[in-house]
Amino acid sequence: MTTDQSAPMRIAHRGMPRREPENTIPGFALALASGAQGIELDVHATRDDVIVVHHDEDLADGRSIRRAALADLRPNPPAAHDLPTLAEVLDAVDGKAELFVEIKGAGIEQLVARLLEGYAGAAAIHSFDHAMIGRLAASGCKQRLGLLVETDVPDAAALLRFHGARDLWPRHSVVTERMVREAQAIGARVIPWTVNDASDARRLASLGVDGICTDDVAALAAALREA
Repeated sequence: MTTDQSAPMRIAHRGMPRREPENTIPGFALALASGAQGIELDVHATRDDVIVVHHDEDLADGRSIRRAALADLRPNPPAAHDLPTLAEVLDAVDGKAELFVEIKGAGIEQLVARLLEGYAGAAAIHSFDHAMIGRLAASGCKQRLGLLVETDVPDAAALLRFHGARDLWPRHSVVTERMVREAQAIGARVIPWTVNDASDARRLASLGVDGICTDDVAALAAALREA
C-alpha cells in the first residue's frame, strides 16, 4: 500500500483464500510470492492474552478463542495451517508488505498496539469498532488507524477526523467519487474491500482509490493493467 496520493493504486491481499486457507502463514506466504503489496488479516485474543490471527471468534469446531489458552487451541508444535499468533505472522511477513490488522476481538486494542510497536515493518490497524479506533488514537498509538464502513458516509473527512483515523475501508459497492475526494483531501487513504470482480476493480481505479483488498491478486492485477 502507499500513502502517496500520486502513486499507482496498490493491492492488499487477504492471504489468497481461494488457494490456501485464509489467515494462515501458508496463505500469507503465497500472497507475498504473488507480489502482495499489503497483507490484511483479522485478530482475536486468547484467554492468556495471546493475539492470534483468525476471522471468527470461535474455531471451526466451536471452541471459543477468548475462553481458551493458546496451548489448548492448537497442538505443540503447531502444523502449518493451525491458528497462528500475530507475532508469528510478523516474523513471516518481515516487512515484505504493509500489514493491515483488523481488530475483531473486543477490548484487545492495547495488546495489539504493544505488539506492533516492536515491529520494524509498515503496519496499520483498522476496525468496524470506531470507538475503539478513537481510544487508540487518544492513547497516542503510533500505527496508522483506519475505519471499516459498510454504508455510505455523509462526510468521510469528518468521520475520520473525529476518530483520529487516516485510512477509510469502505465496502467496495458504496465507494463514490465524493467519498474518495473527501478522505484524500485530509491525507487519508481509501481502501475498498473485498474486490474480486474485474469490472469493480476498474471502476474503483477510475475513482482514484489508494488500494483494494482482494482474494484474487492475479485477476485484479490484470484488470488494473487494462484500466
